[in-house]
Amino acid sequence: MNAWTWRYESIDGTTMSGPELSETAFPSQADAESWVGESWHELHDAGVEAVSLLRDGEVVYGPMSLRPAE
Repeated sequence: MNAWTWRYESIDGTTMSGPELSETAFPSQADAESWVGESWHELHDAGVEAVSLLRDGEVVYGPMSLRPAE
């Protein structure tokens, strides 16, 4: 079974964790992408600068910036 998760990264690329950052495993890529699409503002407010999508611990893509478009 595939487990889709997000890795949260600071501005210098360091992996972030903490109580305000979800450790949720999603059943599909679409579910993971929908969630981050709805949650990116809150993640950025918590100091997350970028995210990478992982499937079973392997990077599928990223890092993807959470900075708003200017």
